[in-house]
Amino acid sequence: MVCVALRLFASRAFLYSVGDAEHLNKATICRTIRSVCLAIKALADVFISFPGHRRLCDIKEEFYRIAGFPNVIGALDCTHIRIKAPSGAHEADFVNRKSFHSINVQIVCNADCVISNVVAKWPGSVHDSRIFRASEIYRRLSQDEPHNPY
Repeated sequence: MVCVALRLFASRAFLYSVGDAEHLNKATICRTIRSVCLAIKALADVFISFPGHRRLCDIKEEFYRIAGFPNVIGALDCTHIRIKAPSGAHEADFVNRKSFHSINVQIVCNADCVISNVVAKWPGSVHDSRIFRASEIYRRLSQDEPHNPY
């Protein structure tokens, strides 16, 4: 199942193409991809946690070593992930400022570029600052609770 999903993800092909290559029908490929994605999603909180699985002082030290910037616990940015145009009344919401359809994804990483937070639910037309202000990261930082238990 994982190999079928990896083939689809890596090739950016259609279900039919992967099905033909693996000698499986479209419905089987679709169920397989769904199962793998749900399994990955179920494990996400184990591996993706802000500020991370290391002590906060160690995280700050790593960032300080890079550029001498004190008290940094993560690097945050948003990126547009291109998607096919969705059908429906909200199709225009997914058109970003560069005129293509996308989902605007916010990611936080540590000094080793290990991802510690992902928010992947906003249409491409939504500004990065709005995504941040609506995020759990913003709420935690506003309440001064970025601390991890380590």
